[in-house]
Amino acid sequence: MAEDQGRGRRRPLEDDGPSTSREAREEPRAKIFKGPTDPRRGDPRAAPEDKPPSEAGSSGHVKREGAGPTDRRDRYDIVATRPADVVSKKGSDGVPIRLQSNFFRLKTVPEWRIVHYHVEFEPPIENVRVRMGILSDQSNFLGQGYLFDGMQLFSARKYPQDVTVLRVQSKLGTEYTITIKFVGFISTSETRFLQVLNLILRRSMKGLKLELVGRNLFDPHAKIPIREFQMELWPGYETSIRQHEKDILLCTEITHKVMRTETVYEILKRCSQNPSRHQDDFRMNVLDMVVLTDYNNKTYRINDVDFGQTPKSTFSCKGKDISFVEYYLTRYNIRIRDQNQPLLISKSRDKAQKANASEIVVLIPELCRVTGLTDSMRSDFKLMRAMSEHTRMNPDRRIDRLRRFNSRLQTTSESVKVLKDWNMNLDQNLIEVAGRIISPQKIVFNNQKVSAGETADWTRYFRDQRMLTTPSDGIDRWAVIAPERNSYDLRNLMESLFRAASGMGLRIRTPQEIKIYDDRTATYIRAMDDCSRMDPKLILCLVPNNNADRYSAIKKRGYVDRAVPTQVVTIKTAKNRGLMSIATKIAIQINCKLGYTPWMVEVPLSGLMTLGFDIAKSTRDRKRAYGALVASMDLQQNSTYFSTVSECSAFDTLGNNLWPMIAKALRQYQREHQKLPTRIIFYRDGVSPGSLKQLFEFEVKDIVEKLDAEYKRANCGPPMLAYVVVTKSMNTRFFNNGRNPPPGTVVDDIVTLPERYDFYLVSQQVRQGSVSPTSYNVLYSNIRLSPDQIQKLTYKMCHLYYNWSGTTRVPAVCQYAKKLATLVGTNLHAIPQNALEKKFYYL
Repeated sequence: MAEDQGRGRRRPLEDDGPSTSREAREEPRAKIFKGPTDPRRGDPRAAPEDKPPSEAGSSGHVKREGAGPTDRRDRYDIVATRPADVVSKKGSDGVPIRLQSNFFRLKTVPEWRIVHYHVEFEPPIENVRVRMGILSDQSNFLGQGYLFDGMQLFSARKYPQDVTVLRVQSKLGTEYTITIKFVGFISTSETRFLQVLNLILRRSMKGLKLELVGRNLFDPHAKIPIREFQMELWPGYETSIRQHEKDILLCTEITHKVMRTETVYEILKRCSQNPSRHQDDFRMNVLDMVVLTDYNNKTYRINDVDFGQTPKSTFSCKGKDISFVEYYLTRYNIRIRDQNQPLLISKSRDKAQKANASEIVVLIPELCRVTGLTDSMRSDFKLMRAMSEHTRMNPDRRIDRLRRFNSRLQTTSESVKVLKDWNMNLDQNLIEVAGRIISPQKIVFNNQKVSAGETADWTRYFRDQRMLTTPSDGIDRWAVIAPERNSYDLRNLMESLFRAASGMGLRIRTPQEIKIYDDRTATYIRAMDDCSRMDPKLILCLVPNNNADRYSAIKKRGYVDRAVPTQVVTIKTAKNRGLMSIATKIAIQINCKLGYTPWMVEVPLSGLMTLGFDIAKSTRDRKRAYGALVASMDLQQNSTYFSTVSECSAFDTLGNNLWPMIAKALRQYQREHQKLPTRIIFYRDGVSPGSLKQLFEFEVKDIVEKLDAEYKRANCGPPMLAYVVVTKSMNTRFFNNGRNPPPGTVVDDIVTLPERYDFYLVSQQVRQGSVSPTSYNVLYSNIRLSPDQIQKLTYKMCHLYYNWSGTTRVPAVCQYAKKLATLVGTNLHAIPQNALEKKFYYL
């Protein structure tokens, strides 16, 4: 909405704040409580569970025998996506630059490897912990550096015999025969290799006295209270260790956990002030929220609220029924105060999808502490500024924190011993990488080309340049709706808008003014209906504030019920001292919403189509989502774009409606150019790490097959396609002598992954905090472009987002797709009119 007001934010798209987005993805790993009967969840009572709710012993997650050290397989999946014909993914063009990155090299002895063994006990032992205890007594033979999950043994040592038989006696005097069979050496390309490495790292970090919250380690003793907003920041570390191009590297990122001091119970009490709607209000406030239970330091996502059950309800525990009140008192010495509060339901979504299970975790509101930030908190400038003082670290400060972390690991005896047991040690210095800086791009206006400069910002050129394309007749038929009492503000806005637009070559005629006498939403909608009789090309609404319901109603009337682009401007914006600057941005937005282009870059290829795709959940129904696809037509010919939206399930990993959207874009291209595109680059956003394998094996294959069939039907040669996954949520950072690297910096070696055709690109200038590069992973390519050409084209595409006179963190088609999907999922909740598909109505 802020962008729709033409406020030209100078805040970079990169955000260096707390890791709230990661919190939203954390799933509970606890043993599951099978709760009371509920028609939505089957009949859990048919399979009683002896474990208490949200409890799985000390490990915190259910282990399967034979599954390796951990069950979080998707987190460590190694998906080989590098196309077979790619000999080298390294480019050579650009100015060389030496960088540091937030990785430490793990140094090992020559011939270092992880050895895998299978362990059997005779007579068999059912209890995994007993097995672990008996085997631990054989440390003289096993050595200190080993991991055992009850059946699989991993060690840094190769024992003398392939089959070793040990005869032991337990503390109770029972004799056992332990058979340790050599299975093989674990390759660095196996998932288990990453699992073992990360478990070794976790063991070494235990000596730092950090608390495991969710998947990451935090330091509650160093918490930063922000009392004014009832929250705390817990500083911590997000770590991962894996095989990179040449070495095993430890990536360490400084992160913060937002811990609110309020509980879910306090939210319940606030909602209870409205008795007629308190259940609906409570559900609306807490569903999809991630909470922390202090008694076991675990995080859970709330999926439902059960108002039919209370803490006095019972469940089966060790063969007898016990109430939640009794359980928490005996297990944790916690007395539940309100015994009539409802229960919270947390469901492991991934597990339920894979196994069609009805497994749930039951939680007590007063024992659940809220984590993360709400949308209203994010829009609170004072709160975000207070947090950024601690979370937004400049490169030199971040480097210092990383070195201190390394020093603690190197000097803490317990940590050093773990690494030494595995014949490893950590390099004390951040790794150095060679990068390249792509030359500044030329921005093409109607009458001149200007350089984007080393900061990739061309704002200063607007007043003197004509936009690339504008309506030949100008904007001759449009309307303005404004409250009568704000006539003076409207006049000032119109004068500034006419003056700014004229300087950029956009002729705007005097609009039809519709004065309204109150600012109710229904009044604006009636006024829109009245002025629609003149068939306006655009309607501008001057509104008193950022009321979300009014904004949504205006957008829905314009884009779903009719096909009229709308521009919403607040009174506060119209009264701004820098009105000319704001008017310039509004003029650019209006030009875009009519389907025209303010600027372009030099594109060396003809017949090129770029596609961007992203998904946004519906804020009204969390089971629904909307996928948006935005496509550029031949940017060398007519500089136009096409967009389309499709509804999908919020739980779909794959874009099941993706091909019909691509087909629509291809047919639009064919209508405009009388042929299909020669080359297609598809930038796929919205892909989680755990979905990459599924995407690679199904979605890419499906699109390639259907694309081939489409081109055969059109009697065209085979299509040339590059399918590129775009990932913004990366922990990788680059530093240039204690500063951020400049825009255009590319890294395609050392910290990239050998099984991928990937590269990192820093495309935007960041003035506060540390820049986050974007990762690009080419899953499929027969496009016949070199790594240099793909990297340069990607950087060029980051210059074409028309809400920002500078580069964006991702290619413009991705940013447009995100903007469109968010608009539909947040405000429209319906598919917009097809007549708008050639216009940037979503800016």
